[in-house]
Amino acid sequence: MGIRLTRPPMTMATVAVLVAATATVVVASASPASAATATFTPVADTYVQSDATSTNYGTTTQIVVDNSPVRRLFLRFTVSGVSGTVTTAKLRLRTISGNDGSANGGTFKAMSNTSWSETGTTWNNQPTIDGATLGTLGAVSRDGWYEIDVTALVTGNGTFSIGATSSNTDGAYYDSRESGADAPQLVVTTGTTTPPSGDPVFVGAGDIANSGSGDSATAALIDNIPGTVYTLGDNVYDSGTASEFNSYYEPTWGRFKSRTRPSPGNHDYVTSGASAYYSYFGSVAGPSGRGYYSFDLGNWHIVSLNSNISMSAGSTQEQWLRADLAASTKPCTLAYWHHPLFTSSSNHAPSTSTRPLYQALYDYNADVVLWGHNHVYERFAPMNPSGGLDTTRGLRTWVAGMGGASHYAFGTIQPNSEARNSSAYGVLKFTLHSNSYDWQFVPVAGQSYSDTGTGSCH
Repeated sequence: MGIRLTRPPMTMATVAVLVAATATVVVASASPASAATATFTPVADTYVQSDATSTNYGTTTQIVVDNSPVRRLFLRFTVSGVSGTVTTAKLRLRTISGNDGSANGGTFKAMSNTSWSETGTTWNNQPTIDGATLGTLGAVSRDGWYEIDVTALVTGNGTFSIGATSSNTDGAYYDSRESGADAPQLVVTTGTTTPPSGDPVFVGAGDIANSGSGDSATAALIDNIPGTVYTLGDNVYDSGTASEFNSYYEPTWGRFKSRTRPSPGNHDYVTSGASAYYSYFGSVAGPSGRGYYSFDLGNWHIVSLNSNISMSAGSTQEQWLRADLAASTKPCTLAYWHHPLFTSSSNHAPSTSTRPLYQALYDYNADVVLWGHNHVYERFAPMNPSGGLDTTRGLRTWVAGMGGASHYAFGTIQPNSEARNSSAYGVLKFTLHSNSYDWQFVPVAGQSYSDTGTGSCH
């Protein structure tokens, strides 16, 4: 266990910034529920239409609710392998890209009939939508994921049918199970709704969501890892648009939105001012246009910074950081942002413009820094701001850009690089003890790369 070094004295200028900063520091609670999440796709889905009374639509790539002509949709899920008490069950639907949306996404109800035929159901022999109302969707737009709480229906293993209707003459069109990755989802969560006992867990990665499968695989890991989720920027590709957040991030890492503490990347800023990023994450992303904030987890002070805006010495962000660190009473500090100061990847060179942030953290005896940007995993030994080995006050750093986007390669290996991988998707998990931490690279299914260890706070 290390000795905490004395903080540098505060100047009057620092005090002034501190007074301004304290009102904007975001404080998050300890990690949320220790729970398990399972995602199911329909075993059957279809719709019926009033002016085509003998037509079956069970093999189409869409399901529809409408009132002119009248269209009703039906979904059936089989839930198996779930143990423990179901705490939440969410039906998630994605609107198709070829429709402009609707002012009414439909009213969804439970159904007693769980044996209707996907390929045999027509208007003439449709099952009755006879159960309690589960939820109603308002306006829906194209290419978006929408969610209905169906916990009242799904209480454990079994087969469940859901039907939906609409009173609006502008229909809402959703992808069916025949559409592949955009198929409806039933997300079932079991476990306690109280925070887990023990030390906080902090888990995440950067460079995450696109149209590939890596993001789905890393999301499946976090399904079974309780704790606070972080992102290291480039949350969605390629341009950080609202549509991309809805299409790529929402059905994967969007499952953890309520426990996520994000940071923005350069791809998020391809959309002017990263407006879709700030809109999607809301207040947990920090004030729009600023994007830096801090919070506490157990005995740790956590700082999320923004490497897409000014970081120079004396900049608003750098002065805020110094004031924030001066105000912290926690013995351990972890910071994260997108662009790495140290990296051995051949794709993006070290971002030296981030050095003033690192310098401030070093001056206030921080312990850990995390980055993304390069789509690799790399761990460095503790270093000072110049990149020199410093086992007394140096910060241990990671590049953890293996969240889902295609991998990069390594070039010249930089000094003090201790562990590297450029082929495995995964997440980087920290267990934050009172004056130390454990780290673990957790690979996705089918991959075996591992990196684990323990460090002490200064």
